Amino acid sequence: MGTSPWHLQQKKERLKREISENLDFLVGSVTTQGPTGGVILTTKENTKTKSRYIRVGMLPEVQTMTLPHRKLKALLKELGALNWELLKMESSS
Repeated sequence: MGTSPWHLQQKKERLKREISENLDFLVGSVTTQGPTGGVILTTKENTKTKSRYIRVGMLPEVQTMTLPHRKLKALLKELGALNWELLKMESSS
């Protein structure tokens, strides 16, 4: 794939579409509470770990909703790098 401004804009549009398709997400990790068998969603908030109890019926949906978060992080990182390349191209012309 080329690095022309047109190609970069096309890639940017693709990334924006992928990001908008993955906005139904939960932040955190699904973990068990050891021998008690409970399942929790853990997240970091202001350097503190917060835990939320997950009911058994909610578990499959919560597991599905935590997956897009990882993908979103990667897509946002890629979009940031792409925006930087576009900015460099615009300022050099």
